[in-house]
Amino acid sequence: MKVRGWPRSIRIQLLCGLVLLEALSLLLFVFVLRRQQTREGYERAQQRLEHQATSVAVQAEQALQDAHPEVISISVTMMGQAPSVDTARVTDSQGKVLFASDGLSVGQPLRPQQLALIPRLNQNKAYFIPLSAGDWEGVRPIYVQRKLYGFAWVKTDKDWDGELLKSVLRSTAVFGGIWIGASILLAWGLARSITGPLALLHRGTRALMRSPEGETHFPLPVTVHNEIGELIETFNRMVASIEEQRAGLSDTLSLLDSMLANAPIGLAFFDRRCRFVRVNRIFAETTGIPLSRHLGRTLPEVLPTSVAYQLEKAVQGVFDQDTPVRDLEVTGSAESALRALTWIVSAYPIHTTSEQVRWVGLIVMDASDRKRSEEALRKTEKLAATGRLAASIAHEINNPLEAITNLLYLLSNHAQLEEPARSYVEMAEHEVRRISEITQQTLRFYRQSTLPALTNLSELLDSVLSLHQGRLRNLGITVERRYDSNTNLYCFAGELRQVFANLIGNAIDAMQGGGRLVLRARRSRDWSDPRKLGVRFQVADTGSGMTPEVRKHIFEPFFTTKEVTGTGLGLWVSSEIVAKHRGSMRVRSHSEKLGGQSGTIFELFFPDEIEVPAAADTEAQVIPSAV
Repeated sequence: MKVRGWPRSIRIQLLCGLVLLEALSLLLFVFVLRRQQTREGYERAQQRLEHQATSVAVQAEQALQDAHPEVISISVTMMGQAPSVDTARVTDSQGKVLFASDGLSVGQPLRPQQLALIPRLNQNKAYFIPLSAGDWEGVRPIYVQRKLYGFAWVKTDKDWDGELLKSVLRSTAVFGGIWIGASILLAWGLARSITGPLALLHRGTRALMRSPEGETHFPLPVTVHNEIGELIETFNRMVASIEEQRAGLSDTLSLLDSMLANAPIGLAFFDRRCRFVRVNRIFAETTGIPLSRHLGRTLPEVLPTSVAYQLEKAVQGVFDQDTPVRDLEVTGSAESALRALTWIVSAYPIHTTSEQVRWVGLIVMDASDRKRSEEALRKTEKLAATGRLAASIAHEINNPLEAITNLLYLLSNHAQLEEPARSYVEMAEHEVRRISEITQQTLRFYRQSTLPALTNLSELLDSVLSLHQGRLRNLGITVERRYDSNTNLYCFAGELRQVFANLIGNAIDAMQGGGRLVLRARRSRDWSDPRKLGVRFQVADTGSGMTPEVRKHIFEPFFTTKEVTGTGLGLWVSSEIVAKHRGSMRVRSHSEKLGGQSGTIFELFFPDEIEVPAAADTEAQVIPSAV
């Protein structure tokens, strides 16, 4: 137990302990001596008072026999002048004072306490009477011819007895002080011979702690030849051994730290409670969480629940079975990146003893991009095949459509055709023309000219809207067209058609419960360079909107919030097309999760003049999928 205020130095502790021990011993000695002196003083006072009372009584008896009562007064006065006597008196048998050493109480009776004792004083001997603490009296009856004449009273002086005891105690205190001083000097000398080498050893230990690689303080000098000297020699050998081990350990740790920090894979280490012991930079980048947030935390505190459960099960299995786990595929959703992830994980045991697994190491390889690339490639191939198939079908449909159109024209001009049948023929002609227009628009998506051309934007936007007419009608979405039919732009029409198809498709996906879709196009100037003229487009919707975190990633390849139907390439391809036209794009969005009115606005600017690419593809791949 640590005593508050107790010194830390061994030398001071030894001196304080010695002083405290001797002080307690001296106090105990004084206590015992005082009790003994008090008891002996009591016995000496009893003998003295009995003797003094007997002396006064005998002298009084002799004076009365000689018929010289004045001698009693002299005897009482002389007894009262003794150093140990306070007062001496002679009373009659009733307790009336006849003679007194102070001369003041003659003729007065004794105190009631003394008078009460007279009936008990019936023998011819001296009595010792303790009246109170230190207040003692000696009494002896006075008989003359066997007749009780009176009593001789002698009272002790309390101060005289107390002064004797104080004198003894003072002598004891002086002796104790001299003894304690001599003991301190002796202990100080012995303590220096002990604490000096210990202080040297302490300084060496602190120097070893401050500068493990420093060798200027070692070896420590051996100044004594006893057990402490042997301890210093052992310490010097231990330091030399530590230096040898540290040299090899430092190289090993440097190698391991370099491997851990620069390894191209994620590494993490766990204790038995599945808490992070250490992670490297690659693992932190894989999880998207800073290094400082990993250490000391459990897997569910750092990673999403689904991922944490799979990793925790693998780590606990290695602890229980002491066998590694290899090539475990872990899938889940990384909340910090808002995308699906796939990890290839291997876990292995780490032993500090041969019997028990101390830690489990985890090797993590992020295969998310590779898996997304493979999935996107499969979807892209399907889309490309679908585009080619759609173009082939559209081309093949055109031939029978032309024949049907001609037949309907001949039928409508037939003279014998009745009026109701003629209206049905006109309706059929209208629907056939709409089918022909849809096939032409499908071919426009697939076939791309090698050079930019002047394009009517009204026709381009209307053609895109006609493709989504069915979804717009089914979802109850109102379309507002705010563009001039005479607005033209020098561009690659097929690629711009693909951009607007992506943006309008995303807007429709965001308005599953209905809403309003606004398309604007007008002549304007560039935001960054007002000298550039061009056309500004706006595609605005009243859909669910996007959170700020989602908005940061929408132009990244393979990023999608539609895990089943999206490839994550729509807006990325659109941004590449806008950049190809030397244009710019801005996005404003407010999510319904944040409260208030939600919706998204894509604002695009295309300059009137663009640079023709050095080598343009003859066919543009159709990727109408969006985020």
